[in-house]
Amino acid sequence: MRSWAVGLGPPPPLPLPLPLLLLLGAALVRGPPPPRRYTPDWQSLDSRPLPDWFDKAKFGVFVHWGVFAVPAWGSEWFWWHWKGEGLPQYEQFMSENYPPGFSYADFGPQFTARFFHPDTWADLFQAAGARYVVLTTKHHEGFTNWPSSVSWNWNSNDVGPHRDLVGELGRALRKRNIRYGLYHSLLEWFHPLYLLDKKNNFTTQFFVRAKTMPELYDLVNRYEPDLIWSDGEWECPDTYWNSTEFLSWLYNDSPVKDHVVVNDRWGQNCSCHHGGYYNCQDKYKPESVPDHKWEMCTSIDKVSWGYRRNMVMSDVASECEIISELVQTVSLGGNYLLNIGPTKDGLIVPIFQERLVSIGKWLSINGEAIYASKPWRVQLEKNTTSVWYTSRGMTVYAIFLRWPENGVLSLKSPVTTSTTQITMLGIQKDLKWSMEPEEGLLIYLPQLPLFTLPVEFGWTIKLTGVE
Repeated sequence: MRSWAVGLGPPPPLPLPLPLLLLLGAALVRGPPPPRRYTPDWQSLDSRPLPDWFDKAKFGVFVHWGVFAVPAWGSEWFWWHWKGEGLPQYEQFMSENYPPGFSYADFGPQFTARFFHPDTWADLFQAAGARYVVLTTKHHEGFTNWPSSVSWNWNSNDVGPHRDLVGELGRALRKRNIRYGLYHSLLEWFHPLYLLDKKNNFTTQFFVRAKTMPELYDLVNRYEPDLIWSDGEWECPDTYWNSTEFLSWLYNDSPVKDHVVVNDRWGQNCSCHHGGYYNCQDKYKPESVPDHKWEMCTSIDKVSWGYRRNMVMSDVASECEIISELVQTVSLGGNYLLNIGPTKDGLIVPIFQERLVSIGKWLSINGEAIYASKPWRVQLEKNTTSVWYTSRGMTVYAIFLRWPENGVLSLKSPVTTSTTQITMLGIQKDLKWSMEPEEGLLIYLPQLPLFTLPVEFGWTIKLTGVE
């Protein structure tokens, strides 16, 4: 073999053997392996990893808005209570307030959304600290808040606002980098095709093929949501709804296949068993960390999800109640979805605005312990005050809901080390602390009047260098 002369630089690279060249060429032609395909069965669909944006988000706002905001009495189930169940109080309400022969469809033109300004809503949700917003595109009454081609004369473009409410809010939210979720009811109480399928014991699918599935595909292709919040599933199995076929398309071929998140309401017995994350039931509160990602949905108005003119102050969740629920939910690994119901005019009443803004102020101080956090090895510690734990990496957060009378917070769970540092979020200086054999970790809280502290309740202790 000829040797390379000194001083002429490095020798030229040796040519690769032909079989290796062919293998490399084939790999370049093939490119990366194709993405996994999900088949239309729960075993496959349930194996899809949940996109991580959802777990990091932690807090969202739910918006129940539809024609039910016109009578604005009782709840968003007004039509069902009136005509489906024939409850006397609803019959009386109608006879006292509306002329004889007035139908539910007659409420439609009065759903005007006249004062709906999507940027104003989006600013409020941003001020609340919400990382995602879920809007009702269609509740069980069947009225669609977008120009659905399969909801003729019963949609927000043909009747009432003459606007695309779903599209307008979506554009405003995305300008602020807030994720957009779409609530959609599978069933409609009084749709003739649904009633026909029900009469046939759901052995036919006239309603699903003509209404439910066209709407879901339309919503995904038209608005590209980050989340689909399904509901109205309880009367039928998922096979009637064709849920697995839709979800396999959503995960494999839809324009949102890589980041979309769904809940678990896709048919009888699906809730808390199948889907993306679990709602289980409204206002679900587990007692320990579930082994599956979950979300608690609840409402500022404790009695209704939709706006009610007859709401009274005792029906409204307090700021303390809301923040306590948020903290408990996140400590147990859940997301917290808090609902408000706008008026028929598109206004969010001041008490709902006040509650949302107060949560945002709290999160502006304590959000470090909430967003993108994970459950710690201990979630709840009860002594003189309830303490809920969260964590981020090696940092532990202890959120206590009542200020100790002696100004000393006692914690049994954290184990200190030589590198332990303890602070309170919103307060600059390190806190003094000591370890006592009987009482555990004693943290000496700032000796300040409570009204001068950065928040009024739900204070967060940040612990680094603990085990």
